[in-house]
Amino acid sequence: MLDQPQVLQLSLLDGAEEPTLRPLAGRVERTPLGQGAWVDVSRSWVSGADALFGRLAEAVPWHAERRQMYDREVDVPRLLSFYGERDALPDPLLDQARDALSAHYVPELGEPFRTAGLCYYRDGRDSVAWHGDRIGRSRQQDTMVAILSLGAARHLLLRPRGGGSALRFALGPGDLLVMGGSCQRTWDHAVPKTARPVGPRISVQFRPRGVR
Repeated sequence: MLDQPQVLQLSLLDGAEEPTLRPLAGRVERTPLGQGAWVDVSRSWVSGADALFGRLAEAVPWHAERRQMYDREVDVPRLLSFYGERDALPDPLLDQARDALSAHYVPELGEPFRTAGLCYYRDGRDSVAWHGDRIGRSRQQDTMVAILSLGAARHLLLRPRGGGSALRFALGPGDLLVMGGSCQRTWDHAVPKTARPVGPRISVQFRPRGVR
């Protein structure tokens, strides 16, 4: 069984303010990736992000999973929690974030964000391997996945599906990254392990209906 989340470092919460959302309009920088894919980044979308990290670290029912990898079962190197369409989110700011994302992106997406998947990266040994969110209708259709990053800064990498040069996005506390267009079908993304001493990080992935 994987270790449970570390006790939150008090330094993360020093001087923390009540978490609030900044407007998305005029704060989003888009990077076209080719083949109809793109990435939006909004820095410090959540102010008071350290306080939100602390609340989620305590309130979310984190659990470990094991998955089949070739001929053996292995630990998933992060803790997980998933909130479906009918599940109450663990903090009211996540409801506000989901609604704000839906309002901002509905002209392109054509529908609201519905679900929230949360990952707890306890330290630099926790990671997620190269993949696209291609379970469900995102295998054939353009869609969006919005990632809110909280806690320690980590890199999210993107590369064309099948290999190629990777783009690196450094995500700090409160940063938002949205992958849109054909990104899930034509690109893969990952959060690699790091030997650097880093603290814990939580990522919140908002998705439309039928996308995993």
